[in-house]
Formats: sequence, C-alpha cells, structure tokens
Amino acid sequence: MASRLLIVEDDRDLAGNLIDFLEIQGYLTDYAADGHAALGLLANNEYDLVVLDITLPGVDGLTICSRIRQQLRSKVPVVMLTAKDEVDTKIGAFDIGADDYVVKPASLREIEARIRALIRRAGRESDSDLLVVGDLRMDVGTMKIERAGQPIVLAPVPTRILMLLMRRSPNVVHRLGIHREIWGDEPGDTHALIVHMHTLRNAVDKPFERQLIHTVRGFGYRIAYEQTAL
Repeated sequence: MASRLLIVEDDRDLAGNLIDFLEIQGYLTDYAADGHAALGLLANNEYDLVVLDITLPGVDGLTICSRIRQQLRSKVPVVMLTAKDEVDTKIGAFDIGADDYVVKPASLREIEARIRALIRRAGRESDSDLLVVGDLRMDVGTMKIERAGQPIVLAPVPTRILMLLMRRSPNVVHRLGIHREIWGDEPGDTHALIVHMHTLRNAVDKPFERQLIHTVRGFGYRIAYEQTAL
C-alpha cells in the first residue's frame, strides 16, 4: 500500500515540484499551504509522514509539530523542511518531536531519501508497538488483542479501525478519517462503517462492565477509559 504523506509548505512552487516528484515515486500526498489547513487535515486523517515547513501563515511549523506529539499523541514521523539553518532552531525542532531537519534548498532526491528512511524506521518500530487503553491491549506485531485477559478475535477491517482508535486515544477520530484510512479514496459507504463499529462494540464492550468505545455525534468515534462505569 502506498505511503500517504502530508506536505505543509507555503511556497506553492516548491510544494508543487516536491509533490510531483513524490507522486512519481509512488507516494500519495495531501497538501496544506498554511498552519490552520494542516491542523485540519491532521485531525481528520492518518499519515505515514509529515513534511513540515517552519515558517507558515496562521500557525507555525514548530507549533504544529508540538501539537502532533502533545495533543494528537501521534508518532507519525515529521521532517522539518525550512530555510532556517540556526543551531538553536534545529535543537528546538528536535526537542519538540521532529524526526529530521532538511535545510532548503535541498534536492528532491535527498528529501525523498530522508522520507523513505523514516517511513522504513517507523515501520520497524511499529511492529513491536503495544497499544493499551484501560484493560484493552493490542500487540501490533502479533495482532493479538485482549481485554481483561480475555482474547478478542476480529476480522481485518475492525482490527484496523480498533488500531487507529487506540493509537489516537483519547482523541476523537473523524468518520472521514476512519474511512480514508480503511478504504482510501473510494466512495464513502456510511453503512459499512456503522456495521464494523457495531462489530467492534460487541467484541470490545458488550461482554464487559465499562464502555471504551464512544460515539461523538456529528464527528466520529473515540476510545478511552472513562471513570464512570456503564
């Protein structure tokens, strides 16, 4: 499956050249020209990597990187692409969670090589991820799921939805974000998502006292351990 990237860059000529090059290499790309648009895309979609300029209209790249780590609690690799070459700026970017730092101007081949290396590394790291929400555990490497020590068996699509919700916990994942992660750019099938969420609730929540999966009306779903029992 092709890796999906978010390119955040206010220089439209540079962004266009980079996107054209990356798509030739087989990547799928989304584009944001300012910080507010980037945050909107990040809230509603899952990406394999983010290329992020520091100097942006609206919300700067350092703030976006910080929100990715602190608010979205996402481990998505982030490559800072910027003209700022000061040591303090680089240190600041790494301190808030950036994975790499590329100074403009840089060759498109170098940028793509950095992207490829980070995605490869992230894939290796995710193989051993253990996701935990309350008494629900998922080992991403073995795809073993259990709650309160009891094994849970799910079909592939509900498993992927559960993984997405657990990675983003306790945040809300928009329905469009779930659909795009599972079915890509195919026409939306609301009924299919409802059916899979029903399957998830029956397996993850129904046999237990506490509800973990929550519907946020008008937006999507979240998975979180709440203090009040059902």
